[in-house]
Amino acid sequence: MQIFWIALSAALAVAVPAIATAWAQSRIGPAASAALSEKPELSGTAIILVAIPETMVILGFVVAILILLQLGGK
Repeated sequence: MQIFWIALSAALAVAVPAIATAWAQSRIGPAASAALSEKPELSGTAIILVAIPETMVILGFVVAILILLQLGGK
């Protein structure tokens, strides 16, 4: 039963940041498109703002790997 909870926590470590990232990018994307239509020189800033939320998923993936490594030791 303990293996189930460890696997579930690893899945949640990726799923929750992924949902948060999707929500953030759904807000950033249209705002960046509107800003780029008025000022095309903001393209670098728009790319950075879209890429920043992705780090949450990457960190969640790292946490999930660390959790699963704990599973392998048992």
